[in-house]
Amino acid sequence: MSQQPEENWQAAIDRSVDARFDEIREVRRHLHQHPEPSGEEFRTTLYLQEKFKEYNLKIKTGPEHRGLIVDNPGASAAKVGMRADIDALRLQDQKQASYCSKIDGIMHACGHDAHTATVFGAVLALLDIEKWGLVDAIPWRAIFQPAEETNKGALQMLEAGAVDGLKALLSLHMDPSRKVGTIGVRPNEFTADCSELEIEVVGRGAHAARPHEACDPIAATAQLISSIFLFIPRGTDSQEPVVVSFGQIIAGDSPNVIPDRVLVRGTLRTLRSEVTRSTIMHLERLARGVAEASGTTIHVRHKSGPPAVHNDSTLTSIIKKAATEILGPDRVQTIERPSMGGEDFANYLEKVDGAMFRLGCAKDESTSAPLHSPLFDVEEKSLVIGAKILARSVVVRSQLSLQ
Repeated sequence: MSQQPEENWQAAIDRSVDARFDEIREVRRHLHQHPEPSGEEFRTTLYLQEKFKEYNLKIKTGPEHRGLIVDNPGASAAKVGMRADIDALRLQDQKQASYCSKIDGIMHACGHDAHTATVFGAVLALLDIEKWGLVDAIPWRAIFQPAEETNKGALQMLEAGAVDGLKALLSLHMDPSRKVGTIGVRPNEFTADCSELEIEVVGRGAHAARPHEACDPIAATAQLISSIFLFIPRGTDSQEPVVVSFGQIIAGDSPNVIPDRVLVRGTLRTLRSEVTRSTIMHLERLARGVAEASGTTIHVRHKSGPPAVHNDSTLTSIIKKAATEILGPDRVQTIERPSMGGEDFANYLEKVDGAMFRLGCAKDESTSAPLHSPLFDVEEKSLVIGAKILARSVVVRSQLSLQ
């Protein structure tokens, strides 16, 4: 490919991405067929490293040789970053497609393979417009991060220097609830502050026929869960979203034996860390009350997950403008409310300004399988849209840094 007469850099980015569609799609399909779960992304890292070798880039592997930090060596100014995640989920791929996962029990059900392919495409487009002399050397960085699903990858990449020298960081997430050719943007609150909960209820076991001889931890657990669902909403400002959910209860081995211990695990999600702290204090008060009434001992433990993503308003505007130029204003949708899901992109935003957007990837949003479904797939036309938006946004933000 070469520069076209009278071509501006925006049109050149679009042309480059369109011309490289097969290459971008091949990256996505290879990763989809060869997924690796969080903490085991060794072959994925090597594959991406090989794909970038011919472009004379500065490449650094992440901790334990998982993940990549890729820099444009020709640029010395403060960099604008693009982040993709590369880990898959422990889930059996059940869809019918030529590129289905070849690894039993593991698949890319959250779109990380597509995120990686879009950033790959954006990098190649940025290299093209620089080679064609349409822009000066662009100070960009691409971060291919492992272990997003376990909230460890971003923290590990931060320790490896992923945001050192960065001025801004951009990312996207596939959205099967949106039709391909559309995106969702939202400044400020974007995702939730998440914590893992573990509640241990310790009582005294007995025969099921003589419950008076026990301090029944199952009864106490049932009362505590009901109390949490009743009183946490009543003790929180109604304008502050708080979601407490329990996904695991472990107790006993026999139907005729009252056990001496119950373990309950779940999550707490809010939009602000202050609300998280006050909710945990409320949970602990409820636990003390149920323990006193039931004669059990209740331990409430919590572990912080990813904080909330707060999108920088300037970067969100840059993304919105780029997407509007590519798709048209009616296809750039404002997300009315933040998601209560977690996203470890937030860990980077503790150190650098950043923004994430939702990339529509459904052929038909009414029938598209949701994220984390064994039937999840993406309409691959979305890959070029994401790559164009990221590349254009990087150029605009880097130009702001130089003014």
